[in-house]
Amino acid sequence: MVKLEGGAWLAPTVEFVTTRSVPVCGHIGLQPQSVNALGGYRVQGKTALSAQQLIDDAKAMEDAGAFAVVLEVVPREIAKMITESISIPTIGIGAGVHCDIQVLVLHDMLGLGFGKQARFVRPYANLREVMTDAVSRYADDVRNGTYPSEAESYGLPAETAELLHIDVPARESKGEKS
Repeated sequence: MVKLEGGAWLAPTVEFVTTRSVPVCGHIGLQPQSVNALGGYRVQGKTALSAQQLIDDAKAMEDAGAFAVVLEVVPREIAKMITESISIPTIGIGAGVHCDIQVLVLHDMLGLGFGKQARFVRPYANLREVMTDAVSRYADDVRNGTYPSEAESYGLPAETAELLHIDVPARESKGEKS
C-alpha cells in the first residue's frame, strides 16, 4: 500500500492509483512531509472552515477509493465526526479516542525522541536514557582498552602461528572456539 498525504485536491491521484490495484491510505490533518507549508507542527482543523475541510477531505479520500485515512493532530471532536461520517477506518495519531485505530510512532513510544514531545505522545519506556548509558560505557571501554578483551576476540590457532613464526601465548585447557 501507499500512504498519500493530502486532501480533496489529491482525490484524482488516489483514484488513479486505486483503480490500478494499489491500495491507498489517505493522510489528512497534520501532514509531516508538508509540515512547513502547514505552518509547523500545529493542530489542524481548529476553525469551522478548516474543520469542514478535513471532513470534506476524508470523504473525498473514501470516494476516491482509499481503504483508510490517517487523522493526525486534529481535534478529537472533528476526528469523531469524520469517523462517524465515513465507512473506511480512521487511524488516529493525536486525534483522540474516537478513531477506529490508534497509532503511536515507535520511537516516541520507547522514549527515543529528542526535543519537545507532542501532547499525544505517551512514552512507555525511556530507552533513550538506557541507550545513552550503554553507548557511553562502550565508548569508555574502547578508550581505556578493556574492550574487546581476549575472550571477546579470536586468537590464531597454534599450528598457524607456528607456521608463520608468531609467538602465541598458551591458552586455557578448554581451548578457544573460533
